[in-house]
Amino acid sequence: MASEHMKVSGVTYKKPEDGYFEKRQLTRAAGLLGLWGLAVAAVISGDFSGWNFGLDVGGFGGLLIAFGILVIMYYGLMFSIGEMAAAMPHTGGAYSFARTAIGPWGGFITGLAETITYVATTAVIVFFSASYADGIASTLIGVSLPMWVWWIILYVVFIALNATGSSVAFKFAIVVAIISLAIIVIFSLMAAFSGLFSVDKLFNIAPEPGQSAFLPFGVEGILWAIPFAVWFFLGIEELPLAAEEAKNPARDIPKAGLWARTTLIATGLLILFLNTGINGAEELRLAGEPLLDGFRLIVGDQLAALLGLIALIGLLASLQGIMFAYARNMFSLSRSGYYPRGLSVTNSKNVPFVALVVGAVIGFAALLSIEILTAVDAEGAGAVAGAIVLNIAVWGAMLAYMMQAVSFLILRRKLPNLKRPYMSPWGVPGAVAAAVIAGISFVGYLINPAFQTAIAGIAVIYLIMLIIFAVYGRHNLVLAPEEEYAVKNSKK
Repeated sequence: MASEHMKVSGVTYKKPEDGYFEKRQLTRAAGLLGLWGLAVAAVISGDFSGWNFGLDVGGFGGLLIAFGILVIMYYGLMFSIGEMAAAMPHTGGAYSFARTAIGPWGGFITGLAETITYVATTAVIVFFSASYADGIASTLIGVSLPMWVWWIILYVVFIALNATGSSVAFKFAIVVAIISLAIIVIFSLMAAFSGLFSVDKLFNIAPEPGQSAFLPFGVEGILWAIPFAVWFFLGIEELPLAAEEAKNPARDIPKAGLWARTTLIATGLLILFLNTGINGAEELRLAGEPLLDGFRLIVGDQLAALLGLIALIGLLASLQGIMFAYARNMFSLSRSGYYPRGLSVTNSKNVPFVALVVGAVIGFAALLSIEILTAVDAEGAGAVAGAIVLNIAVWGAMLAYMMQAVSFLILRRKLPNLKRPYMSPWGVPGAVAAAVIAGISFVGYLINPAFQTAIAGIAVIYLIMLIIFAVYGRHNLVLAPEEEYAVKNSKK
């Protein structure tokens, strides 16, 4: 940069100190299999916990229809993301796409939404992992710890794991993804041949007056079930965040996304039908560890605890994968100056360690706060706390999804000659479908009375962050790769 300052699109870029980018290095370590493993590992916990809350608001029919709607949304979205990631292989991912398409404000709004999504998603996975771990420990060795102690243990262990370097992280993701899939296959075979499965159990929630067993809470239950059906897929969109750590991002990110999507649809359907069909929708609607409950029903408490110990791997797989996501998201926004620049400093293994720690502290504080606030409602308080944080995560995700779909549409029109190594087979219709479904879902969260207080709280935090950016952040940006690419293409 020729001068100390440069003003573009209502923001100011300032020249960073010498050695700025040298302190913010990442390492290319992931091939196609590693990216597939990262995507599957990040999402697979949704098959173990969280999805079942959709039964409580939509019944089996509502949750099944929501699942089908989201399959369409994720295909349209992931094809669009694959095209943009191949053209813009930067760690910024969604923020980078929106920055190029809409400008600095679009980039910040999208990036901040992803931060909320991944920090909250990590907190949800910590919550459910702690529930599984405590249930297993209580059964096998008679030891039960306060939930907040489990939360600290889990955060510390997985910060340490992620801090060892991206090469270890990708290898770990492959291994735990395969183990998690094996667990689901084993459970599915056991459930299918146990003699416990019954179609009637899928529909054993007593319908409200005037409603059916298939949709016990009416058609609107489909809308209420979407946040929980999302749990079968949420996190797969993190793949572009690995762009600067992938060996061939333009080729491998779109392909890994397709492989992972197919994998997760298959496992999601197996769990939705078989876990519900042997336990019963009524019995699972507020369960903290539904897969473990399924194992208990098939083989009894003691053996189920041993199987649950293995099943816990699925939750821990996602914990590692989503921590990777929030660390890279915060790294990219910090490197460009949207967040405090210290968050993007990497350690000796080229991992954004500060971002890992800060994201964990925020997630732990959120869990603790919501646990305290919901403790006044003694019965089911834990499930309510988990569902609240889950909805905050999905609220942020849907906002980011809308912004990415819109970015795709704008880029197709704004930069028709942009080099695109990969083209979405669903093109503009796929992006429109993703934007519409995400938009309707987003509105659904806003009007759902069960979660309005939590959504209002996170919206206030979001507004405060936007004000800080307007007053301070936009005057102190850095020409990081995402920004340099956007500025260059804004002149075309």
